[in-house]
Amino acid sequence: MLGNPSPLLIDGELLPASRRFATVDPATEEVLGEAADAAPADMDRAIGAARRAFDDSGWTTDPGLRVRCLRQLGEALTRHSDELRELTVSEAGAPRFLTYGAQLDAPVADLAWFADLAERYEWEHDLGRAAPMGMTSDRRVVREPVGVVGAITPWNFPHQINLAKLGPALAAGNTVVLKPAPDTPWCAAVLGVLIAEETDIPPGVVNVVTGADHTLGAMLSADPRVDLVSFTGSTATGRAVMRDAAETVKKVFLELGGKSAFIVLDDADLRAACSYAAFAGITHAGQGCAITTRLLVPRARYGEAVEMTAATMAKLGAGDPRDDRTVCGPVISARQRERIEGYLELARAEGGAFATGGGRPADRDKGFWIEPTLITGLDNTARTAREEIFGPVLVIMPHDGDDDAVRIANDSPYGLSGAVHGGDPERARAVARRLRAGTVSVNGGVWYGADVPFGGYRQSGIGREMGVAGFEEYLETKAIAEGA
Repeated sequence: MLGNPSPLLIDGELLPASRRFATVDPATEEVLGEAADAAPADMDRAIGAARRAFDDSGWTTDPGLRVRCLRQLGEALTRHSDELRELTVSEAGAPRFLTYGAQLDAPVADLAWFADLAERYEWEHDLGRAAPMGMTSDRRVVREPVGVVGAITPWNFPHQINLAKLGPALAAGNTVVLKPAPDTPWCAAVLGVLIAEETDIPPGVVNVVTGADHTLGAMLSADPRVDLVSFTGSTATGRAVMRDAAETVKKVFLELGGKSAFIVLDDADLRAACSYAAFAGITHAGQGCAITTRLLVPRARYGEAVEMTAATMAKLGAGDPRDDRTVCGPVISARQRERIEGYLELARAEGGAFATGGGRPADRDKGFWIEPTLITGLDNTARTAREEIFGPVLVIMPHDGDDDAVRIANDSPYGLSGAVHGGDPERARAVARRLRAGTVSVNGGVWYGADVPFGGYRQSGIGREMGVAGFEEYLETKAIAEGA
């Protein structure tokens, strides 16, 4: 289906590109193959194609076509799910069990939700007749697509994030230039192949530009032909996107970093809560922006909580992502592994200790591995407790009751997610409502879904992805008044 090297999709054509770069299996360090390495001229052509498709084709005014094409794409992805599953495990290092959820099957199914939404959405709303300033007028509000969308995506959940941008953007009538992370180019390139070969999406509506050069994404932020930049990634890069987009005052959607807190109340089942927190914290090697990486437990039971959490993390360990039992696979690259190891050294310097983990697994001499690690002995002022590490690293800290737990959880530059576990559901809900975060799980509740808006407070981002709110990020609002 994909071939080697994987192609670019520009203006409806699948192009191999004159340059190529290697894509690597993070579990083994083996080269999987090559991807097209786009040049700035390729990106320029892709932006031009998206601009023409938006301005000159019927895509923007034909919801029926958009609905049909989204359904075709979902069906094509489903037909190739076995190949995509293997690709995701190999290229992203994703544990196989996750491909049956957020790493593949769930986002593919979510395309149908956006198709359904486009069918039922109220594109025009009649405000009725009024006489402002004595002028009788019939008023209506019209929702229209923004225009050309530059979608810049990371490597950690490639299918989920690529489709979470493409689905609503296309359903709303926009055209898209997708620039994926260099670490997972094939997961994006396969979309280009399927769009070109198995859907009726017109040329130029979707363009997929893979490349090793990070500055290609910056072209989307700066180019005046692009109307909106939808970016998921680090807060530092998000700031750069905002700066570049400010030159043309284009819209931005930013889903950025997190350092989310998992609060265990004093009436919770401590063992169950700590086991759940350990599992959540190291899933996909902790490479998720909304993963809870600060565990706040009652001070009186801190020692017990450390022991229980460390035992679960050690038992789960780091394993082959191809094994259905694996929860924590490799991290994406040598660079990411070194970054995490830098934080582990910092934790020691800050006075922390490791209840389990703290380095590379002794039985792994190939691949990019970090042991599931539980850091003790730090408070919330430590950099290790405040900065996003993006690895299988959990910091456990004591709290002195509900108010103190909320204070610690909210004492963060981020506000993406959080969790609360408690024996009294009403009390747990009350604590959850006090958290300054965009998504909160109470007693294991799962907030992920096509209909659930996802995004953060503060430096965790601007806007929402998924749900009606995420769909409307890709729309403009026009008011029309007609003299009566």
